[in-house]
Amino acid sequence: MTKKINLITLGCSKNIVDSEHIMAQLKSAGYELCFDSNSTDAKIVIINTCGFIKDAKEESIETILSFAHAKQEGLIERLYVIGCLSERYKKDLEKEITEVDSFFGIQTLSDVVKELGAEWNDSLNIERVLTTPNHYAYLKIAEGCNWKCGYCAIPLIRGTHISVPMEQILEEAKNLVAKGVKEILVIAQDTSYYGMDLYGERKLGELLRALCQIEGIEWIRLHYAYPTSFPDDVISAMADEPKICKYLDIPLQHISDAQLKLMRRGIDKAKTVELINKLRSRIPDVSIRTTLLVGYPNESEEDFNELMEFVKESKFERLGVFSYSEEEGTYSAEKLEDNISEEVKEYRVSQIMEEQNRISRNNNLLRIGRIERVIVDREEGDFWVARSQYDSPEVDQEILIAKESDLKIGEFYNVIITDVEDYDLYANLVLEE
Repeated sequence: MTKKINLITLGCSKNIVDSEHIMAQLKSAGYELCFDSNSTDAKIVIINTCGFIKDAKEESIETILSFAHAKQEGLIERLYVIGCLSERYKKDLEKEITEVDSFFGIQTLSDVVKELGAEWNDSLNIERVLTTPNHYAYLKIAEGCNWKCGYCAIPLIRGTHISVPMEQILEEAKNLVAKGVKEILVIAQDTSYYGMDLYGERKLGELLRALCQIEGIEWIRLHYAYPTSFPDDVISAMADEPKICKYLDIPLQHISDAQLKLMRRGIDKAKTVELINKLRSRIPDVSIRTTLLVGYPNESEEDFNELMEFVKESKFERLGVFSYSEEEGTYSAEKLEDNISEEVKEYRVSQIMEEQNRISRNNNLLRIGRIERVIVDREEGDFWVARSQYDSPEVDQEILIAKESDLKIGEFYNVIITDVEDYDLYANLVLEE
């Protein structure tokens, strides 16, 4: 009888890649695989969890409890929990949720494969079972982080920065292209630090140019870059190489020098502004995505107002904002008092997002009448849902094309922008003569 496993992935894109590698190992061992968080069709369930911030931890716990209940009801037979939450809270979880057969952390992900009667096969290290649409995939180039920002638990969970050898990354990228992937999303906890541990210098720019040489890759998109000592050769590569999207995900967190110092970011306001100006001058039409953190300990009204002015002046194309939540084991949890009320945190989030809504709409209005190249992700209702080079899947805005046109998912088309909303655009297909 075919063995069937449901592997549910929660959290970030790094977890997606981990799950896809595990699924390749299990598929090779003869297992049938699915990835449906609502299904109890498979009798074996693996949950890849997130343990980063409060909301993500709560989602992970609720998902585990849901399948623990399903096991009590006899709907599934075995339940395993892997990933960040297990790495961080394994002993507590084992004590509190006894229905789970075994917990495995980040450092022992391969053990879940052994638990299911298979051996981890190193020859399959570049193999993946894609859970994204076939035309795009995440490519993880490193694990862990060395920065130790005051609020962040990632180094506690994922460890220090370890780069994947460039040869292995390029082979995995070629393997993804062979599966039909056209868009590569380069990810890590800190992509801009890539290569320091292996080569003694940052090698992200060289890696990006090497990826551009792979036939079949049409878009390369860069995520999770750290602003401190941002490599100049990466800016050059983004400016020069047509395959590299004019898009950069670079979390800045704050702009006040007082807050940046308390957050232990290793950068100040002047250098941040200098970097943003350099990106915009050397990469025309660049779309910058950033994230901000408000309500961090001792954030004064002056600090927040300075951040608001920075948002207004910078006019980021994409922006997300989070309120601070204390994470045990971090510098801020141990050394600083969480002294900003939840009401103030929520107000500051809403103020920034209200301003960003205006910025986003104004940015979008400037695109009306422009012809842009898009890739079609899916069909939904009366529309084909597509993205331009300025937007990453799942997190950014989309371009809606009326179904009057007969398009194909995963293909590129030229469209003309006809109308906009705060975070979505409408377009018509540009017919070739």
